[in-house]
Amino acid sequence: MKAGCSIVEKPEGGGGYQFPDWAYKTESSPGSRQIQLWHFILELLQKEEFRHVIAWQQGEYGEFVIKDPDEVARLWGRRKCKPQMNYDKLSRALRYYYNKRILHKTKGKRFTYKFNFNKLVMPNYPFINIRSSGKAHSFGGELIF
Repeated sequence: MKAGCSIVEKPEGGGGYQFPDWAYKTESSPGSRQIQLWHFILELLQKEEFRHVIAWQQGEYGEFVIKDPDEVARLWGRRKCKPQMNYDKLSRALRYYYNKRILHKTKGKRFTYKFNFNKLVMPNYPFINIRSSGKAHSFGGELIF
């Protein structure tokens, strides 16, 4: 990752949560890992300081709303060192996840999406307990949302 581009770092040992290796997409250079957009969104949803730009929807399991689409796009662009990032480009990337069934757009609700945690987490990380609150807790201590 290029210096100065990241806003949310993967916690080093003992942090509140850790994503397993499958949460990262490998880059062409050996030993390098590139974060995926869905993972970045989960990181933002975890942090209190970003609640004004993105937050979980109350009462809907796995559903979140992007309150400030331009700011989320700016943060994503900063993380990826792409200063020209905008919401149109970010939403195009989000649509890529529809076919993979990782998330989908919530009909009738603007800037609202829903994670399919069964598709995203369970096949790859079977010991996770997904609660109805939309938060995940690991029995092994590795992944806690």
